[in-house]
Amino acid sequence: MEDGTRSEPAPINAFSKAPSAVITSGETMVLPDAPATIFEGEAELALVIGKTATNVAAADAMDYIFGYMNFVDGSARGLHAGAAFHAMKSRDTFAPIGPYIVTKDEIADPQKLHVQLWNNGEIQQDFNTDDMAHKIGRCVEYITAIHTLEPGDILATGTNHGGLNPFQDGEHIELEIEGLGRLSFSIRDDLKRSWKRETRHDRADQGFDDATPQVSGKYA
Repeated sequence: MEDGTRSEPAPINAFSKAPSAVITSGETMVLPDAPATIFEGEAELALVIGKTATNVAAADAMDYIFGYMNFVDGSARGLHAGAAFHAMKSRDTFAPIGPYIVTKDEIADPQKLHVQLWNNGEIQQDFNTDDMAHKIGRCVEYITAIHTLEPGDILATGTNHGGLNPFQDGEHIELEIEGLGRLSFSIRDDLKRSWKRETRHDRADQGFDDATPQVSGKYA
């Protein structure tokens, strides 16, 4: 609910990421040669599915979860409408996960976990999973009404967008969700594109209607 700034939840939605999007701690997210206006990464709690799940009711969702992980949803913003979420979200290296799976018995309440993301040591995203507009049970219910989830599948649960900030060449990203360890990875951009280091909250405070920064460089 974006720290209470939303009066009602946004419509629930979903998309898939290719297996080649997955990296883990110590690896590198590579920003592609694509006409995005900005590249961002969203700090998210991910569920790891433990058994085959089809048409699962929200009330029964926890029975199908094996454990939890840190997850960063890499995004290439501003691509033309026809590209949709696939071209924005499913790029190689755009799904950092880990550093390990924590089994569900070790997490007392997954809907009350502190989430923090740092960029070059500076905290950018800082929120709690109790702010989720669509709770874990609803997420599992929604997806399994569309298609079956199998053991080992990963379901990420969304982010608080206010702290999103540009990911750019040479930066070091860290994500720690309470109880799940710390995921860390680097950013590489062979085109050396750059943005002012600021969050969407920062831009909103400056009075920008569009809180998404614009690229300077090749695709300006």
